[in-house]
Amino acid sequence: MNNTTTMERMRTMRLHGMLRAFKDSLETPGAEALTIDEMVCRMVDTEWDERYNKKLARLFKDASFRYRANPEEIDYSPKRMLDRNKLSRLFSCEWIRKTENIIITGATGSGKSYLCCALGHAACVNGFRVRYANVMKLFAHLKTARADGSYAKEMRALLRCDLVILDDFGLKPLDADSRLSLLELLEDRFHLHSTILVSQIPVDKWFDCIGDKTIADAICDRLVHNAHQLPLKIDVSLRKIHSK
Repeated sequence: MNNTTTMERMRTMRLHGMLRAFKDSLETPGAEALTIDEMVCRMVDTEWDERYNKKLARLFKDASFRYRANPEEIDYSPKRMLDRNKLSRLFSCEWIRKTENIIITGATGSGKSYLCCALGHAACVNGFRVRYANVMKLFAHLKTARADGSYAKEMRALLRCDLVILDDFGLKPLDADSRLSLLELLEDRFHLHSTILVSQIPVDKWFDCIGDKTIADAICDRLVHNAHQLPLKIDVSLRKIHSK
């Protein structure tokens, strides 16, 4: 078998990383000095990197993050009162493996959405399936899905995610359909998958946003008790600072 046939078969089997490493070995002077096991190791490593990068790109695309936030770019200035050690542990994603939740609260411009996207970014890097959604847009979409018969399919798609991020919760009170959808979502994910909920409203004010005491109690019971709480503080909106 000649090299051209070998490369064509790699291409047919979609071993693109191995193909690139093999072509490089043919074109690089001195590569013939590699031992068989060194050559195989190089080809396997290149194929591994190729597949990992493709998977990571797909996870980022499917997550639909609001921001391309990197954990290394988090602002830990003293006025924000962020616990660097706590966030470092959260960025390791062990809390997702334990199916725990995170609640992020703070005023407008305190960096809540950026932080939740950074946590989602870390989850993708660790191979978890993530879905970011604005709460109002998500529930409007689910309301339409109820009408066209695709509601069950949409809820199954959310359930398959290892992490669902619900941003901007509480900007307006939930109607009856939205309350039930949120309860169903959290009930389906309880002890199976993790959720991040982001809100300007403190947790003790959520009953007013949800609007029904019984349902609110059930929602908080499934979300709050095993959640890491991250209250963000800031004197001046980060958006104003960055715009300058």
